[in-house]
Amino acid sequence: MNIHAYLIFDGQCADAFRFYAEVLGGELLIMPFEGSPACGDVAAEHRDRTMHASLNRDGQLLMGSDTMPGDPYDGIKGCHISIQADDMAHADRLYRALSAQGSVQMELQKTFWAEGFAMLTDRFGVPWMINFSGDCQVPA
Repeated sequence: MNIHAYLIFDGQCADAFRFYAEVLGGELLIMPFEGSPACGDVAAEHRDRTMHASLNRDGQLLMGSDTMPGDPYDGIKGCHISIQADDMAHADRLYRALSAQGSVQMELQKTFWAEGFAMLTDRFGVPWMINFSGDCQVPA
């Protein structure tokens, strides 16, 4: 079984996923409504919206799409995308890239469970947690 995150945007999905591909790496796929079998179900001015996007990094998928025009959109709430960094330099690079033009809830810092941990919301409204455990271990 695999569990993957699926994010919903309001017209910014393609831009967000291009940004995530730059920051995270991986194989990017973006399918707009234009040219798809669903094209006829979408008004001409909205056919550039993303029907489906995926970023595949070593079998781990981050997926998303745009809402249908006119559907209510309240943003992404109630979750964070969590990244386990390879080392502290990697955590710092991810933190700086993802927090640029976004908002930081907790700066990258040492905690009792991690050498580095941060919480932020990127410029597309997606909440992230970045963690590098290092030698820290949660007490029993």
